Amino acid sequence: MSAATGDQKGLMDATYALHRHFYDFTRKFYLLGRDALIRGLNPPKGGTVLEVGCGTARNLIVAAKRFPEARFFGFDISEAMLETARASVEKNGLSGKVTLAQADAGNFDVNRLFGVEKLDRIFMSYTLSMIPPWVEAIELGAKALAPGGSLHIVDFGQYERLPKFAKKLHFKSLNDFHVHPRAELPAVLKRIAGEQGLRLDFRSTLRGYVWSATLTRD
Repeated sequence: MSAATGDQKGLMDATYALHRHFYDFTRKFYLLGRDALIRGLNPPKGGTVLEVGCGTARNLIVAAKRFPEARFFGFDISEAMLETARASVEKNGLSGKVTLAQADAGNFDVNRLFGVEKLDRIFMSYTLSMIPPWVEAIELGAKALAPGGSLHIVDFGQYERLPKFAKKLHFKSLNDFHVHPRAELPAVLKRIAGEQGLRLDFRSTLRGYVWSATLTRD
């Protein structure tokens, strides 16, 4: 493990050691667009789905119940979050359907972690704004897509059509939890789509509160 990875793991473990126990309840009020992303996954029968930065596994559990014929995988850098995730998966009777692992989003190998070569669906839900190697995470996710596969992203936008004071206040509260909305996201996605021959669909909704995107390998 690199020093940077170790530092990020320690930071996330410290940040969520206590907060993970009520994380899902508090986040449901402002992590908007997560369930729409999950509905849009629509993996093929017997397909594989990965969540990068799975946290408490809330999203994986919702997705696994919605698409029972798919196989689900998730990883997170925080062992504290994974402890909660494993307990939640087991409580929901999904231990045989959801596989979890500890890994760094900026340096992951799906074959090494889960024994799969490529994936039909990958999603990143409010993850990119929390991890320093967010560009590398997108690049690796895109490379791991099978033919016909898609990478789905939802995260905080730049509040481009909201009052400036709302952006200032909310961004300050997000920064206190080491969350940094990525203004460069559209440009990075466009570059990666071009380099890897992917089709990009990008949307800004709720007056810029939510940015969502899909990268598809035809």
